Amino acid sequence: MTLDNHPNEKNPGEDQKQSFQTELDENNRAIKEVSLMLEQSRVELGKLSQRNAAITAHLQQVQKQLSTVSSEEIRMAYDSALDAQQRLFVMRGQLEKLQSDQTHLERYRSLLERLYEMSRSGKPVVKEREAIASLEMLVNAQEAERQRLSRQMHDGPAQALSNFILQTEIAMRLLDVDMEQARGELSALKASAMGTFQKVRNFIFELRPMMLDDLGMVPTIRRYAEIFKEQTEMDLSLTVTGTERRFEAYVEVMIFRALQELLGNAARHSLASLVKVQMDMADNQIKLIVDDNGKGFDPEIMTLEKSLGLRLIKERVELLGGSFMLDSTLGKGTRITLSVPID
Repeated sequence: MTLDNHPNEKNPGEDQKQSFQTELDENNRAIKEVSLMLEQSRVELGKLSQRNAAITAHLQQVQKQLSTVSSEEIRMAYDSALDAQQRLFVMRGQLEKLQSDQTHLERYRSLLERLYEMSRSGKPVVKEREAIASLEMLVNAQEAERQRLSRQMHDGPAQALSNFILQTEIAMRLLDVDMEQARGELSALKASAMGTFQKVRNFIFELRPMMLDDLGMVPTIRRYAEIFKEQTEMDLSLTVTGTERRFEAYVEVMIFRALQELLGNAARHSLASLVKVQMDMADNQIKLIVDDNGKGFDPEIMTLEKSLGLRLIKERVELLGGSFMLDSTLGKGTRITLSVPID
């Protein structure tokens, strides 16, 4: 005689499927909220950009007529310009943060959908722990990157903005005393602002280069290589072969982020002076090779927490069905090769 399962006994597969469904529902709600906030932020950014352009144009007119414009009007023009720049800077940062959150939530949804389909088909989700571990690693890597950028922003543009306020105060006081010296202070302020603006643009490019969406992976990588060379004074060569074309957005982002991480490692950790980057776009795969002459390291470091970036690249590449190879020896540099299949 066959005994049926107790009617109240829970089926582990059903529990797992329900768990994935619940998480998917929460994830979809979060994506909708972020998408709504993102749209609102884009509208607000457009308004702030227009306001900033109008104020900047007015300020330029004031600068041309310093001898005939009252000191009060000059003060108001500079105060308005400073306020507009700060608001625009904060809004752009908020927009970049929301875009990043949206991307990460969508990647998480893709993984959850795969796990849910596996649970529905009755297949054992044997890699569930590995998948969750990958998500945790992704979050940790994101937080580490945000902390790094936060420190850079605090030590760079944020500090510069404080100096701008001080320089503006000095110039405002000089307007009633020595117009010529005030012009000198304003000229110095303009030069400082231009330098800081370029730093902010570089930060934004690192966070999410808009040209990646507009022009694609190859032009973005070429531009990033130029900026990287300027910032690090490293001898970097980039060779691109194969048919240049657009790929799926997630593939382009993954390749770009991987190169970003590998170049950063070569500069910060390997202390390399020479880096060779080769990218080949064949009919069925994209292959990326980053070869540096740095101090190298023991490949076993991949198992340690501090190699989070490399492990994350490996996980992402393998998730797409690709391969990741690391060749490094202490004192003899590092060569990393990754390939991603494409349709």
